[in-house]
Amino acid sequence: MKKGIHPDYHKTVVRCACGETFETSSTREQLKVDICSKCHPFFTGRQKFVDTGGRVDRFNKKYNLKSEN
Repeated sequence: MKKGIHPDYHKTVVRCACGETFETSSTREQLKVDICSKCHPFFTGRQKFVDTGGRVDRFNKKYNLKSEN
Protein backbone atom coordinates (compact mmCIF):
# COMPACT_ATOMS: atom_id res chain seq x y z
CA MET A 1 0.00 0.00 0.00
CA LYS A 2 1.20 3.49 -0.77
CA LYS A 3 1.83 5.78 2.16
CA GLY A 4 -0.02 9.07 2.61
CA ILE A 5 -2.99 8.37 0.32
CA HIS A 6 -5.30 6.52 2.72
CA PRO A 7 -7.66 8.33 5.13
CA ASP A 8 -7.31 8.00 8.90
CA TYR A 9 -9.20 5.04 10.34
CA HIS A 10 -10.34 5.38 13.96
CA LYS A 11 -13.03 4.34 16.46
CA THR A 12 -16.44 5.82 15.68
CA VAL A 13 -19.58 6.31 17.77
CA VAL A 14 -22.78 5.51 15.86
CA ARG A 15 -25.97 7.15 17.18
CA CYS A 16 -29.43 6.02 16.09
CA ALA A 17 -32.59 8.14 16.18
CA CYS A 18 -34.05 5.67 18.71
CA GLY A 19 -31.26 6.52 21.18
CA GLU A 20 -29.10 3.44 20.68
CA THR A 21 -25.34 4.03 20.48
CA PHE A 22 -22.54 1.64 19.63
CA GLU A 23 -18.90 1.84 18.66
CA THR A 24 -17.28 0.68 15.43
CA SER A 25 -14.38 1.71 13.19
CA SER A 26 -14.66 4.16 10.31
CA THR A 27 -12.99 7.06 8.57
CA ARG A 28 -15.55 9.39 10.19
CA GLU A 29 -15.47 10.27 13.87
CA GLN A 30 -19.24 10.26 14.40
CA LEU A 31 -22.19 8.76 12.49
CA LYS A 32 -25.91 9.47 12.88
CA VAL A 33 -28.38 6.93 11.48
CA ASP A 34 -32.19 6.92 11.23
CA ILE A 35 -32.68 3.24 11.98
CA CYS A 36 -30.53 0.50 13.53
CA SER A 37 -30.84 -3.22 14.30
CA LYS A 38 -32.48 -2.43 17.67
CA CYS A 39 -35.42 -0.62 16.04
CA HIS A 40 -35.55 -2.03 12.47
CA PRO A 41 -38.78 -3.97 11.76
CA PHE A 42 -36.89 -6.90 10.22
CA PHE A 43 -34.98 -7.56 13.45
CA THR A 44 -37.68 -6.60 15.97
CA GLY A 45 -40.72 -8.15 14.28
CA ARG A 46 -42.72 -4.97 14.94
CA GLN A 47 -44.02 -2.68 12.22
CA LYS A 48 -42.46 0.78 12.41
CA PHE A 49 -43.69 3.65 10.32
CA VAL A 50 -40.73 5.73 9.13
CA ASP A 51 -41.43 8.92 7.18
CA THR A 52 -38.29 10.28 5.57
CA GLY A 53 -38.52 13.89 4.45
CA GLY A 54 -42.34 14.05 4.45
CA ARG A 55 -42.76 11.56 1.60
CA VAL A 56 -45.89 10.06 3.10
CA ASP A 57 -47.49 13.48 3.56
CA ARG A 58 -46.71 14.40 -0.05
CA PHE A 59 -48.17 11.09 -1.27
CA ASN A 60 -51.35 11.57 0.77
CA LYS A 61 -51.71 15.14 -0.45
CA LYS A 62 -51.09 14.13 -4.09
CA TYR A 63 -53.78 11.43 -4.03
CA ASN A 64 -56.11 13.34 -1.67
CA LEU A 65 -55.95 10.66 1.05
CA LYS A 66 -56.56 11.16 4.76
CA SER A 67 -53.67 10.77 7.15
CA GLU A 68 -53.60 7.72 9.47
CA ASN A 69 -52.81 9.92 12.48
